[in-house]
Formats: sequence, structure tokens, C-alpha cells
Amino acid sequence: MSDQDIYLIRKSVDGDVRSFEKLIKAYEQPAFAMAMSYLGDYEMAAEVTQEALIKVYKNLGKFKFEASLSTWIYRIVINTCKDALKKTKRMKEVSLEDNHFEGLRDEHQTPEETLETEDLKTMVHRTLERINPENAEVIRLKDIQDYSYEEIAAFLEIPVGTVRSRLSRGRQMLKEEIVKAYPDALSLIR
Repeated sequence: MSDQDIYLIRKSVDGDVRSFEKLIKAYEQPAFAMAMSYLGDYEMAAEVTQEALIKVYKNLGKFKFEASLSTWIYRIVINTCKDALKKTKRMKEVSLEDNHFEGLRDEHQTPEETLETEDLKTMVHRTLERINPENAEVIRLKDIQDYSYEEIAAFLEIPVGTVRSRLSRGRQMLKEEIVKAYPDALSLIR
């Protein structure tokens, strides 16, 4: 963590809102993207992101400088998303217009290939709602948000080995559920 970040944290803890705004600026968009991948609803993700950032501000005095600030912030975002999901009792379908699933898009695709990609994205997002939430969570963080195993372990406060096993099991469950729900999907799964 840079000396500038440490300075901004200390000033923020003392109540300097401008210092907090400077500090948090780099984390707002990634926090929103993470919330969006969890919640699948733009408005809900925006609300949860704001709620999480307010929690960050209120609890910044409790930050112990043991983990990176980003890990601490993203952990708060994840927990706030989980709380929001508990309140709504179900996840909403992710809109295909959102571009947070960039890994599946290829700008050199034919129209037919693009349609197949869109179909696959729809299947994946619908099916993620049906598998074990812990495994789905790791799939979202790794395969959709592209975080490293170590980052995911830090966010979720679990060992890297657990991240790897949840990801492996989750991918297998996801594939099985897609094939079960969409029998013609084998042609789309590579």
C-alpha cells in the first residue's frame, strides 16, 4: 500500500470526506462490477455498491493494514451482496446487454457465432442460479470477473485450495446443469 493511500486512510478516518473520495475512486468501478456479477441487476448492484462504500467509510477506522485495502473493500462488497440476496431470496437474471461477461465475446465472430455466444451466456447465467451458491460465487469471481485464485481466497477468507476445488466442482455442476436444462447445449460447450 502506498504512503499516499495510508495518508488518505488516516485523513478519512479523521472525517475528511475529500480524502475518502480520492481514496475510493479507484475502487468504485471494480466494486460495481463485482456487485453486478453477483446480483445481475444494474439498479440493485448500484445500490449495493453505494451501501458497501458507506460501510467502508464508516468502518475505515477498523482497517488494520494487514490485508490490502482492495481486498478489504471487495470483501465488504461481497458481504453486502450476500445480504442483499438474502433479502430478495433469489437472484435476478443478468441482462445480456451488460458487458461484464467479456470473456465470451469475440469481435471477429460471424452473426451465427455471436448468437451462439449470446445463447451460452444466457444459459450460464440462468444455470449459475441453480448450482451451489459457494461454487457459483467462485465461478463469478474467477471466470466472469477474472480475479486470481489468491485474490478470491482473500475476498472470501478461504484457502486457495478451497477456491480451486469449488471452482472445479462448480464448473462441473454448471456443465451438468446446462446439459440437463438445455439438451442441445453440447454444441455450444467447448
